[in-house]
Amino acid sequence: MISRRDFLQASVAASAIYSAYGISNLSRAAAQQSLTQDQLLDFKTTGNVTLIHITDIHAQMKPIYFREPEINLGVGAALGQPPHVTGADFLKMFNMAPGSADAYALTYQDFGTLAKSYGKMGGLDRVATVINAIRADRPDALLLDGGDTWHGSYTCLKSEGQDMVNVMNMLKPDAMTFHWEFTLGSDRVRDIIENLPFKAMGQNIFDKEWDEPSEDFADYEIFERGGAKIAVIGQAFPYMPIANPGWMFPEYSFGIRDQRMQEMVDEVRAKGADLVVCLSHNGFDVDRAMAAKVKGIDIILTGHTHDAIPEPVLVGETMLIASGSNGKFVTRLDLDVRDGRLMGFNHKLIPIFSDVIEADKTVAAAIDAERKPYDKELSEVIGHTDSLLYRRGNFNGTWDDLICNALIDERDADIALSPGFRWGPSLMPGDAITREDLFNATSMTYPNAYRSEMTGETIKLILEDVADNLFNPDPYYQQGGDMVRVGGMGYQIDVNKPQGSRLSNMTLLKTGEAIDPSKTYVVAGWASVREGTEGPAIWDVVENYIRREGTVHVDPNKSVKVITG
Repeated sequence: MISRRDFLQASVAASAIYSAYGISNLSRAAAQQSLTQDQLLDFKTTGNVTLIHITDIHAQMKPIYFREPEINLGVGAALGQPPHVTGADFLKMFNMAPGSADAYALTYQDFGTLAKSYGKMGGLDRVATVINAIRADRPDALLLDGGDTWHGSYTCLKSEGQDMVNVMNMLKPDAMTFHWEFTLGSDRVRDIIENLPFKAMGQNIFDKEWDEPSEDFADYEIFERGGAKIAVIGQAFPYMPIANPGWMFPEYSFGIRDQRMQEMVDEVRAKGADLVVCLSHNGFDVDRAMAAKVKGIDIILTGHTHDAIPEPVLVGETMLIASGSNGKFVTRLDLDVRDGRLMGFNHKLIPIFSDVIEADKTVAAAIDAERKPYDKELSEVIGHTDSLLYRRGNFNGTWDDLICNALIDERDADIALSPGFRWGPSLMPGDAITREDLFNATSMTYPNAYRSEMTGETIKLILEDVADNLFNPDPYYQQGGDMVRVGGMGYQIDVNKPQGSRLSNMTLLKTGEAIDPSKTYVVAGWASVREGTEGPAIWDVVENYIRREGTVHVDPNKSVKVITG
């Protein structure tokens, strides 16, 4: 008799064969400029239950360019495992042709060139078309939103998330979990969720004073679909007060809470759940670790780390599904659930090529209506770029190099620090930089650009602490984000060394001198989690710099030397 794990492994392999066949066809068609909506939506309907997953939209309602990371290092057991595979290695692992539509959507390779052929991706009106097509085939499909939805654009900031709430409600999600939404402030979050027509979830969101589960959020919901009981358990981002300002949501505490997650799984199983789904914003490596600790979760729909993986990743008897970010992808997962067991599945990560997928007219009109009051501001040109501006990567991104250059110039600093945020669409060489583009990379509720004096020792302590959040071999100590971006200073980092010993050869670039631990340097940065941080908004700092430059140019950043072996 085949074990459940062996069955799942065989099913993943079969799904990969089907996906590879679809990928091959898509790549050839796109290369011939004949990619069609029907091809993108082609799917072998399976079983009796369908899950639709979207996550990390970051308020991008319109199509965007988004370059995937060039460097995404894994440490410990994650070394060389998805999602820590990029570029040519990614293409080889998933049997994709260089230059194909899938290579463009899923890797950084030849991004600037391929973008000219394949165009922008995403757009919630196109996402709506895909969701509607899936529901036409499977009317009772569950749509699950992994969070980071009400954050990341000019209109979302100005409307306190209302633009995204209004448009997302039109897509009719069944449940949602959270992260950046809390930076709107807990009062605003409660105002919104009180009127949501779907479940706001997070079994790990507690009332801080009483150390009890918060009554504001559901632990789980059991849905009856296709004759099966599907339990969806919410898991919000666990490191909120560390990664974001705790003073914005002082009444809540978070954490991973494995023991309680296990209790929730056992509870829904006792209530007759045939399938247990975790809607998570932990991040992929944290979810991989959680899957090994908590028994009985069939599927984790993972989010936060913006990973797009074209096949499920199996951990024991649990499947991890990663659906990318910025509205670039929608996951369809069909499941054969019978007799309290998962008997089979089919999976597809659907790329949202905005020039191929027709916009849903009703949702498109709603998006335009939300943006109309801000049309003048959104379209205002503040400069141009002759460089590709992108954000993703463990150590560098040209958007943040530009921000660091602005901080050094505008704030008269020796060194600049920019947080390792993953959100923010890309701009192509030759593009105008509009106010919308600038806010797509800087929009947040604690934007103040500080200027302070720090010793070389303090700077190293800060960088070592951030590096440990990224490269600690225990995923539960990886608290989100990429490495803080540094301007005006170079360094060497050995990702395999212990905390406090990873960084060396810290050098002040303008003089070539080694950073002196006892010497004081002027440091400018932004997005401090400290309450009362003073300074101009980061978008004003960068706008002033871009206007003065006219056309910005960002040289390749070679100031960070990475040792991985």
